[in-house]
Amino acid sequence: MSPEAQLAQGLVVLGLDLPGAARIKLLDYLALLDKWNRTYRLTALNDPSLAVSHHLLDSLAILPFVEGSTLLDVGSGGGMPGIPLAIARPALRVVLLDSNSKKTAFLQQVAIELSLANIAVHCGRVEAYRPPTRFAAITARAFADLAELVTLSRPLLQPDGHWLAMKGIRPDDEIARLPLGVLVDGLHRLKVPGVQGERYLVVMSSGEPRH
Repeated sequence: MSPEAQLAQGLVVLGLDLPGAARIKLLDYLALLDKWNRTYRLTALNDPSLAVSHHLLDSLAILPFVEGSTLLDVGSGGGMPGIPLAIARPALRVVLLDSNSKKTAFLQQVAIELSLANIAVHCGRVEAYRPPTRFAAITARAFADLAELVTLSRPLLQPDGHWLAMKGIRPDDEIARLPLGVLVDGLHRLKVPGVQGERYLVVMSSGEPRH
């Protein structure tokens, strides 16, 4: 099955309707990722036939849970889930954060080549990042455990915002170690077309007073 067909079929299963221009940009992003991955090892996935399912569809599976107008993707790496989310929702302002300069150089190149005006890239550690405004959503895919994620990024989340942490197995032990004041608003098992094994999304909030 061609990548175009894989993407179209997967979007139907996920219940997402994206315009043709967005689908083209998603596949163009995969092409850039594959090209750069040969030199810079941006992801561990070496099988191109799995790229649509494991990169695009896996990222887009959390789109229904993204609320608000701003999103920070912590430890963005090769750009998942931030870039697919930014492509699918052009009104969403996305910051891709990673401490690896080669990875952020790639992320910046993607934003330029695909004309993604809603993406900004920051190279640095999350605990040192202090933007002028906080974010409605903070995503992370394969970044540390939940307690470390929320501790490091807590100053970056709006009082009414949510963390959206993607996990490969049900993270009950990690949830049990969450610091006081962090609320688990939902633990969702995701069914991602073409991805074998478990996929979970943990939705959390800070429990801060809302103004």
